[in-house]
Amino acid sequence: MSVTNNFFLGCAVWAYKGWVGDFYPARSRQADLLRLYGQRLTAVEVNATFYAVPNKETVRRWAADTPPGFAFCPKLPRDLTHQGLLQPSIPGALQFVELMREFGDRLGPIFMQLPPQYGPDLLHDLAKFLRVWPHETVPLAVEVRHADWFREPHAHALTSLLEQLAIGRVLLDTRPIYQGLDDDPQIGNERRKPKLPLQPTVTAPLSVVRFISHPQRALNQLFLDEWASRVDAWLRQGTRIYFFVHCPVEDHSPSTARAFQRLLERHGTPIPPLPWNALHAPPTQLSLFR
Repeated sequence: MSVTNNFFLGCAVWAYKGWVGDFYPARSRQADLLRLYGQRLTAVEVNATFYAVPNKETVRRWAADTPPGFAFCPKLPRDLTHQGLLQPSIPGALQFVELMREFGDRLGPIFMQLPPQYGPDLLHDLAKFLRVWPHETVPLAVEVRHADWFREPHAHALTSLLEQLAIGRVLLDTRPIYQGLDDDPQIGNERRKPKLPLQPTVTAPLSVVRFISHPQRALNQLFLDEWASRVDAWLRQGTRIYFFVHCPVEDHSPSTARAFQRLLERHGTPIPPLPWNALHAPPTQLSLFR
């Protein structure tokens, strides 16, 4: 079976302190978390850039802390995407692209999340923004949250635009967190994420999946099985897939990501091995001074 390097798996963050002692070794330092993350998973969303833009030195340091083949997927800042029309943000977006180029070969697709109030009546504005994006050198994926984007004729219009410009579609899957009891305290505010239909459409050579998992693993299984079949088919067609696992209780995200990797392997999907699985826990050392 030939292995494709078109599959990237990760979480939404790397500096989650709750992972120390489980996903990360006990007593891991904050400064070491990205390096340790890159030894386990192969990509990460950079949601931090949605709230604050790092400087060049920080971006270069992040890149240096990760191994070859790792991918950062930065999120466009909200100051560019959540201020109404996109056209006035074009100069700022192009400056952001130039800054993100400091990741070098660690740069994956940048993704743009549009707010719920940005609807299909602004398609012309979206088209003007996307047409100036340097997608041939810096891939872009778009996430829409207005419900009308998922209805015809708007769904077809959006798909056609993205296909024409080779812009990816961010596939947000919130179905797992709407399973089970409505008053589940573990879900909490995570249900603020929109309950929108899943339209698994590939519009470019790449696709970004944001899987919002439920803290109860059993409630994810049906959806993970579905995604395994879909990802397998897309990878065999040559599509590059970035699959990110979120969870209202982030403690569970790495293990869910690992479970998805194993599911794909059992499916016979031609994916590279997960670096995490090559790590060996250090032997327990008995102290003479107890």
